[in-house]
Amino acid sequence: MEPKEKLTDIVCVPCQGGMPALEADEIASYQRQTPDWEVRDVEGVKQLHRSFSFKDYDAAVAFTNAVAELAQREDHHPAMLLEWGRVTVSWWTHKINGLHVNDFVAAAKTDALFTA
Repeated sequence: MEPKEKLTDIVCVPCQGGMPALEADEIASYQRQTPDWEVRDVEGVKQLHRSFSFKDYDAAVAFTNAVAELAQREDHHPAMLLEWGRVTVSWWTHKINGLHVNDFVAAAKTDALFTA
């Protein structure tokens, strides 16, 4: 099953608790548009993770702030680790303890911020 739209063209929709997390085939389909993101199982919860490298701390802070603004616009918030020259971003949907389409949308939009 291939997504019909580019992930960057989709707006995150509020996720209600009790919805099922994405199945493996759905994850594989969405991951084709986000190939640099790694799916990790963290204490039984599937999450998307990616580290971004920067020339210095200021560039890493600017990117962190840009991702924070994206998160506010989409009303979907990641875990972020800011270090000198690197930012690690993790997306997953807390309400369903797993991955939702919103996570892949946010990951694709995070990639777009990085390449802008």
